[in-house]
Amino acid sequence: MSVLLETSLGDMVFDLHVDMCPVACKNFVKLCQRKYYNNCIFHSVEKDFIAQSGDPTNTGQGGECIYSLLDKTKKRGEKKFFKDEIFDHMKHKNLGTLAMVNKGPDTNGSQFYITLRSDLDFLDGKYTIFGELAEGEEVLERMNSAYCDKNNRPYRNIRIKHTHVLEDPYEDELQLEEVPDSPPPKRDDRPEADDEIVDEDEMTVGETERANAAAEAKSRAVVLEMIG
Repeated sequence: MSVLLETSLGDMVFDLHVDMCPVACKNFVKLCQRKYYNNCIFHSVEKDFIAQSGDPTNTGQGGECIYSLLDKTKKRGEKKFFKDEIFDHMKHKNLGTLAMVNKGPDTNGSQFYITLRSDLDFLDGKYTIFGELAEGEEVLERMNSAYCDKNNRPYRNIRIKHTHVLEDPYEDELQLEEVPDSPPPKRDDRPEADDEIVDEDEMTVGETERANAAAEAKSRAVVLEMIG
């Protein structure tokens, strides 16, 4: 089965290892169907290593697995995780390997990473690999070329716009409430990767709007000061 991720750099399709990692795949599919990943940015992109996403807070510190979201017995503020599905024959061999981010054994939530080069064998045996890139290698090449700050966050947000489950083998296994369309992304102080460049100084639409708003606010302040 496959899932399509629409991002601000282009579309990627991932084939999921349903037979080997049913728990991780079900988690990913159901979060996609709930539009949980819509508007998440790739909050960390390390050149020739990995790109991380899947945190709705866009901080790298948030996110919950589908099993935690649906668990009505958990205490307020409590997060629950699902166990690793790690196998010796599943390797970080290829560009576009899709795996769960964790903070130790059996701490899988919603965050995932995609490898930006092949042969990252030192990651083997530590993380649940649950998918592989099927289409969109050029998107990962663009992502790997992104300019980032010292915390590996791209200066221009690379955002997941939509997710599409192309086939769902778990259709009747989880009773999920209907989820409305996701809201538009909340822009921060960084431009988006797909913002249109509008002038020769390479200011994007978003940057221009913010610059104009700042200039207008400054003008109002000057007028108010003159009026006294």
